[in-house]
Amino acid sequence: MSLVKDAILDQKIPFACIIIGVIALAASFLADWAWMIVFVPILICGIPIIWGAIVEVVNEHDITADVLVSVAIVASVLIGEYDAAAEIAIIMQIGGFLEEATVNHANRSIMRLVNMRPATARVVNGSEERTVPVDSVVLGDIVRVVPGEIVPVDGIVVNGTTSVNNSILTGESVPRDIAPGDRVSSGTVNMYGSVDVEVDRVGDDSTIARMARIIENADAGKSKVVRTADRWAVYIVMIAFTVAILSYIAFRDIYRSVTVLVVFCPCALILATPTAIMAAAGNMSKKGILVKDGGAIERMASVDTVLMDKTGTLTTGEIVCHGFTSTSVSVDAEELESLISAVESRSEHPLGRAIAGAHDGPVLEVSDFKYVPGRGVSGTVDGRKATAGNEAFMAETCPGNLEETARLADRVREDGYTVILAGIDGIASGYAVLSDTLKESSMDTVADLRVLGLRTIMLTGDTHQVARKMADTLGMDDVVWECLPEDKLRTVRALEGECRTCMVGDGINDAPSLKRADVGIAMGGIGNEMATESADIVFVDDDISKLGGVVRLSRRTLLTIRAGIAFSIALNSVAMIMAVFGLMGPIAGALVHNIGSVIVIIMASLLLRHDCWSRRHEATSGGDT
Repeated sequence: MSLVKDAILDQKIPFACIIIGVIALAASFLADWAWMIVFVPILICGIPIIWGAIVEVVNEHDITADVLVSVAIVASVLIGEYDAAAEIAIIMQIGGFLEEATVNHANRSIMRLVNMRPATARVVNGSEERTVPVDSVVLGDIVRVVPGEIVPVDGIVVNGTTSVNNSILTGESVPRDIAPGDRVSSGTVNMYGSVDVEVDRVGDDSTIARMARIIENADAGKSKVVRTADRWAVYIVMIAFTVAILSYIAFRDIYRSVTVLVVFCPCALILATPTAIMAAAGNMSKKGILVKDGGAIERMASVDTVLMDKTGTLTTGEIVCHGFTSTSVSVDAEELESLISAVESRSEHPLGRAIAGAHDGPVLEVSDFKYVPGRGVSGTVDGRKATAGNEAFMAETCPGNLEETARLADRVREDGYTVILAGIDGIASGYAVLSDTLKESSMDTVADLRVLGLRTIMLTGDTHQVARKMADTLGMDDVVWECLPEDKLRTVRALEGECRTCMVGDGINDAPSLKRADVGIAMGGIGNEMATESADIVFVDDDISKLGGVVRLSRRTLLTIRAGIAFSIALNSVAMIMAVFGLMGPIAGALVHNIGSVIVIIMASLLLRHDCWSRRHEATSGGDT
């Protein structure tokens, strides 16, 4: 009911024409003198169809179902079947109304992601607070967001704490705690506390604006199946005219010819693909997945190889320190960690921050701190000289015991870990063990893809040892290491012709391969713009666990498209045979034709609520293609 209600609000004029047409048609049967009222539905419902067909043929050189409908309406009028002409026009309008209702409903599910930014914002300047239009907010402004409000801007929290509901962006219902230094995005909802946000993205760079651009690019017309349906529609029009003419020559019955033209309209066939794709896109949008290219849903159904970037896609991109190993009798692992963590606390290097962040004890004072870019750090801690860095740096500063320490560290590196050597008082005394962190859902996602029959390949810039360890941990089928952007692109190209590929990535270095693959999926709609612009599908929340659901829904969508096309062709063929042999008249033909269109639309609309996001479907999903 909500779909019809929304359709009435969206299409007031078409709905009014249908109601007036039905009333006029009913009134024409009341008395002989009222028969002329039957022209009302012909004019208000039929003329738009006829005019649209003329425009498409003349301007677009496109033969569509409206051509057959127009000919059927005109032919019915010419033979004096005014009631049939009126009913055909009304039924066609109803079919178009329902088609538009389904598409609008799916679009509304997507566009809700765009329409969440409020029109005004509270800009704070010292003790002064003023309400201004959101479009007038500039970079550096401080915007205050009170509890219950939708966040109007993108920026960094500078004051206050709260919890933010990100479900409109990510589909997740659990709020995210926010404190000074955290980022917030426009369109999210501030739930509890009042926060001040320093604006760092405005206009076209804001989250909502970028999403709007992504959504505007969504186009079911790029689908191969859509183009195929259009070509079939042209042939069907030609067949319908041929059969109608031959029927008239054989039986000399214009009613049969007109009925053939009515029942053979390929509306249901043409509706099968765009309605299914838009409904699937609407389903995905509710999970925080934006579809830029509708054809990608169809292509995803036939993908057999998934290539996945490692950092930021399969991993969090955050380095974690697993602890220290001592190689010297003069200092144990606990003391080594305390001294080196103190020095690294002064460093801005990601590995240094990871080492310092992993230490849960007191941070010792550091003097004489020195940072050598690309080599290491050193400083005096508690009267002892502490040094950390690569082997070349250690050879200069801590040559004692270096050979044995480096030998043991190399064994750890072979297991896929990153190692930072550490020295105390000029002697190599041990090393810190670090690694990237797998996302919690990565292993389950890879296993899910394998259940679906997909081959998985990891692409990474890491060394062979690190890449191999991570791939083996995840259960990937293959791995390509030490990849530059051109290497990733070369890998995708090498697979062309041999398989259908899906590339999943999140960074600038992934953009070329995202663009080249049959389907490109970018992680993070509020992440790197180059990646999201190059991709066909965007996971707003970086949740890779939804990948299996996208595959399932794509397969279900393609199955729905094929079922709709097959049903349409079968129905039209049966109805045409009945029309040729006089078993069906123009009015019944119009009714049967539109029933077919409505059934195809209903089949597609079921995709809006299709549950493909839990792995309990894995036993049957593989057969959807």
